Amino acid sequence: MSEFNEFDQQGSVPEKSTGSVISHAFEMYKGVFLYAVVAMIIYSILGAIIQSLTGMNSAAMLEEMRDSGDYSNFSVFSTPGMPLYFGLSGLLGLLLSPLYVGLIYMTNKYNTKNPIEFSDLFIGYKQNFVNILIYALLAGIISAVALSLCVLPIIFVYPFLMLGYPILLFENVSATEALGKSFNIVKENYGVFLGATFVGFLLSMAGIVLCFIGVILTAPFIFIVMYSLYCAYVGKPRQIMFNK
Repeated sequence: MSEFNEFDQQGSVPEKSTGSVISHAFEMYKGVFLYAVVAMIIYSILGAIIQSLTGMNSAAMLEEMRDSGDYSNFSVFSTPGMPLYFGLSGLLGLLLSPLYVGLIYMTNKYNTKNPIEFSDLFIGYKQNFVNILIYALLAGIISAVALSLCVLPIIFVYPFLMLGYPILLFENVSATEALGKSFNIVKENYGVFLGATFVGFLLSMAGIVLCFIGVILTAPFIFIVMYSLYCAYVGKPRQIMFNK
């Protein structure tokens, strides 16, 4: 059982601009960097296990695609193990979504000068767990639909999802309430959210240039941007305290 208590006045809040939000996120990321890397290592290890179990081989898929000579008729789902791989990967993404919430919680503790514990990474499995999973599913469906429309629409759609996880954590509401509140705030401030989301994703994917493994170091940054946007447009969150 958790309580929400007002915390002290420590903690910074960015201005309502793209530059300020990204700068704030950078400062916050410094304090939770190692925990963010741990979260990505967990995701990567489990992803590798799924790849091994399903026999999915991306190199073989690319080779088959090249040998077919007809890219227009090539179906990724015709690759052995691919349908099962996508299904299990999607399930893994849902089950690990509380880790992203845990990073946001740790970021808030760092911002408010509260001691961080490793167990904080797993707070999403204690706090509003079911709604986090439902929201992750809804966000995944929305993103998949946007990606299916020639990819570009995802750039303009994803900003509407940026506040969902912080709202679920700090306000303990339902998935649909979090989605609705995020949409209402973003539509009134769309330019800043679009800019911060776009820059945030570029920086999150910057690790690709470091032989791909660098993504482990940079990918979690987008979740810190979510926290900074929440601080800017909703206010400094209340600290979550658990009854022992």
